[in-house]
Amino acid sequence: MSISRLPLRFVLGLALLLGAGAASAADCPAWLDHAFTKLRSHETVNLCKLAAGRPLLLVNTASHCGYTPQFEGLQALHEKYQGRGLVIVGFPADDFHQEAKDAAETAEVCFVNYGVKFTMLAASQVTGAKANPVFAELARQSHAPTWNFNKYLVTADGKVAAYFDSSVTPDAPAIATAIEAQLR
Repeated sequence: MSISRLPLRFVLGLALLLGAGAASAADCPAWLDHAFTKLRSHETVNLCKLAAGRPLLLVNTASHCGYTPQFEGLQALHEKYQGRGLVIVGFPADDFHQEAKDAAETAEVCFVNYGVKFTMLAASQVTGAKANPVFAELARQSHAPTWNFNKYLVTADGKVAAYFDSSVTPDAPAIATAIEAQLR
């Protein structure tokens, strides 16, 4: 039977299963096309594959900071928006000398104390000449983090749509408005 004789619904379903219409690696900006090790894991995650053409909320985090309770609000955003396509990624960093000295403690703070279910990566630098490639580009497009818990909303095509400093909590109306605009 030729494809032209198959029911349209079947052909469209098959195309979706095979990835037609999905964002390809070629659509992903090079600065996101990096593999990072997940927190307390040997598993790596490529941000292009993780996001797959969806908007990202990228956050530099620290386990021993006055803003650490923002993990709760970030998890609430994850629960509210993951079904609509938002991907949240946490980047633990000791740039401001407030990250745990080992990954086990960072994982306990994130996963046990705050119930984080969104992707958390192994610690890396987020400022200066040794910033990881994601935060180097975020700084180029917007602002380098000035403290822990800076939040960057990135469009599906890799542009910084909004930047929120540490003082803007995840439950702030401005964050919800910016996310909603990306999910339309």
